[in-house]
Parts: sequence; C-alpha cells; structure tokens
Amino acid sequence: MTNLRQLPSVERILSSPQAARWLSSYGRQLTLGAIRMVLDDFRSSRSLPDPGQFQEELVTRVEARLASWTTPSLREVINATGVILHTNLGRSPVSQNADSALHSISTSYSNLEYDLESGRRGERTSHVEAQLVRLTGAEAGLVVNNNAAAVLLTLTALANRRRVVIARSQLVEIGGGFRIPDVMKQSGAKLIEVGTTNRVHLRDYQDAISSQPIHLVMRAHRSNFQILGFTSEPPLADIADVAHQAGIPVVDDLGSGAVLDTADFGLAHEPMVQESLAAGADLVCFSGDKLLGGPQAGIIVGRADLVVKLKKHPLTRAIRADKLCLAAMSATLTHYLVHDAVAAIPVWRMIAARPEELRERVLKWRDRLRVGEILPGQSTVGGGSLPGETLPTHLLAIETAHPDDFLSRLRKSNPPIIARVEKDRVVFDPRTVLPEQETALEAGLRAVLPSTQLTTPQELS
Repeated sequence: MTNLRQLPSVERILSSPQAARWLSSYGRQLTLGAIRMVLDDFRSSRSLPDPGQFQEELVTRVEARLASWTTPSLREVINATGVILHTNLGRSPVSQNADSALHSISTSYSNLEYDLESGRRGERTSHVEAQLVRLTGAEAGLVVNNNAAAVLLTLTALANRRRVVIARSQLVEIGGGFRIPDVMKQSGAKLIEVGTTNRVHLRDYQDAISSQPIHLVMRAHRSNFQILGFTSEPPLADIADVAHQAGIPVVDDLGSGAVLDTADFGLAHEPMVQESLAAGADLVCFSGDKLLGGPQAGIIVGRADLVVKLKKHPLTRAIRADKLCLAAMSATLTHYLVHDAVAAIPVWRMIAARPEELRERVLKWRDRLRVGEILPGQSTVGGGSLPGETLPTHLLAIETAHPDDFLSRLRKSNPPIIARVEKDRVVFDPRTVLPEQETALEAGLRAVLPSTQLTTPQELS
C-alpha cells in the first residue's frame, strides 16, 4: 500500500470482526485511541505494508497498543539472583499469612480506626503497637510508611531547629541517594558532627555535649558497607550513658531491623532491635521489609512519652501506614511471637536454607531441563544488610554465546526471570526462587533454551 488515501477510516475498522472483540475487552475509548494512533503511525511512515499484509499488520499493532496500555507494569518476577533482599526486586516477599491478611482487609471494610468495644473512633497504630511492644520490650511503637520517614519524623518532632550530635563515620548514603545529612537538614535539625571518618571516641560526644546545648544524640548503623582497618567507635551503651547523664535522648537508626540473631545462621551478628533498646536507646528506627521480612514500613519503638510526641506531630498523618501495610505487618509480627518466623517468613527461610537442600533443588532443575552445570556459589543477603556476608549455595550454570541476550530473553518470560552472569555463564541460585515458582522457572527456561548455545550437561564437584 503506497497511497495513504487507501488507508481505511476509523469507522470502517470499527465495523470489523476484530474491532468487535477489542470493543468488548477494552471499551470504545481505548479502542478508538489505539486505532487512531496506529493509523497516524502508518501516515508518518515512509514504508507502508503491501495490501495483502496491511490488515494483519493493522490488527497486530492495535492489539499491541491496547495490551501495552492495559498490562500492569508492576509484575511478579522470579528472583534467581541469589540476593535475598533485592531492593530493585521489592526486597522481602511476605509470608502466606501476611498475604491472606492483605487479601482479607483489602476486599472488605475493616476496623482500621474504629474501636469495636466502645463503638467510637479508634487509633490505627493500635493494631500493631501491642505486638511491637511484646516482641521488642519497648514501651510503645509506631509504624509509618518507610524507615526514611521514620527518621525524618523523629528528627522533625524532637529536634527541629535544635542540635543533634552524630558521628562523622555514620553520615551514610543508602540506596536511591538517601543521605543521613540530607534528611537531618530536611527535618530542620542542626547537625553537630563529632569524631572523624574512621575513628570516633566517647570523649567526642562528651566534648560536644559539654560545649553547647544538645537536644538529641543519634546513631546510624552502617548496614550497607564496612569501614575496616584503623577504626574505633564507642558502644551504644556508653554513648547512651553519656547522653542520659545530660538528660539527652538517644535515637538509634538500625535500618535493617533484625529481631533474630543472624549469627545463628552462619552470618555475622547484625545489631538487633532488642539489643539497642537494652543498651539505652530511647527510640529505635528500622525497616519493615528488610530482615523483619514484612511489608514496606518504617517502625519506631522506644519510650512511651517520645512515641506520643511523634504520634501527635502533623507529619505523622502524611507518612502514616495504610491498612494493607498494617494488616501484613501484624501477620508478620505474629510469626515472631509464636516462634515460627524461620519456617513461615520467606526471608528467614532463605537465610536458613542448607547448602545440601539447595543442591537437591538445583539437581532437579538440571535433570528435568537436561542442560547446564551444577557449580558451588555464594548467595548474599543484600538490601543494605550484612555487607560482605555470604551464604554457600549451589548454582545452575548455563553457558551461552551471548549471556546478555539470554538474560534479555529471560526477562521477557511470564513471569520474568531475573538471573545473573558469573564467569561468562548465566547462573540461577535456588535460594531466592520461591518453591511455588519452580514450575514457571523451568517453563521459562525451556522457552528460551532452544535458541542458545548450551554446554553438555555435567556435574562439577
């Protein structure tokens, strides 16, 4: 077709059998928009399809346009990278109980801010506060929408236009360009830096407190990197003792939010929320979707009088947790209270997985797919937690002439499969593949494998 005047009208296309299907599935407005855009594309193109191919090309383009407009961009993916708390992939998947709670609360009305006993207005934070208190030993607790918000609220409510002491070694930047100095500035707090990048002494805190009015002392845990070599930093208990002697509250930003001891699973010890409170922190801030294994949230626990101030601050309403977050958080905290977190929460189940279990899983993949090699490897926790720490695993490694092209094809699977390249091989770590996703993983690999150059199946010890 070379004559643009031969293009059919919109009304003519709308009368076709294909358009009837589009109208039924997508409605008139979207269908009209897609047809008009495709016709405009034809008009602006210098090479139009031959008359015999035009109808097929038109249908293909309109359907592709409609699909792109109506297919959610936020999708389930299969994480075969071995990074447990993969920030780009949504960090922690929630437990089955948390998923059930999400469904129940999202599809019905709830007593979010309604007291069932009195029949009067209730407080949304009450649905998780008692659990946080019982789990951590704190006097009170509050949940907001993420940990950055938790830190911002704490500084804004307690130290706006006031001086806050923090060590230079803790002026960190985490993912997405979030910097502790920037959030402190945004809160209106006046930053008082003490010590040096690699060495901070208790006398640095004492000197700062004795030389000027200080209203808050803050510690920020370096959860996503390490400082090695000639370093020193006083324990939190000593910092809290110095601050409390001067009547100054201490805030500990833990970030990763461990309430189980990671050392029990072959990892370095990650500071725990309970330990910070026991050491004298008046408030502890941490994430809900890192090592806690719940939904995205910022959690603040500590002294009741300080938590009350946070609850009453106007910023709290702007960053409050919604009903879905609270439902999933309550279900997650229950797992810890009944001592089944390791079995029920995916993050802890992945951390606790033994190498021999992972080898059995990857052996089954290899045997069913009849491709690839089994190699020893390392998984990581990720998500700004336990930097440098790894867990032994076994990998399915597939050698292909074009690894990047192979990865691209995997990302087009349904659901998309996200893997990694190691020594020019595409590798798949079973630690982060949910058991219920294994069938989809194998189906996605089968669809891609025929077009790749594969090694002969073998096993390396």
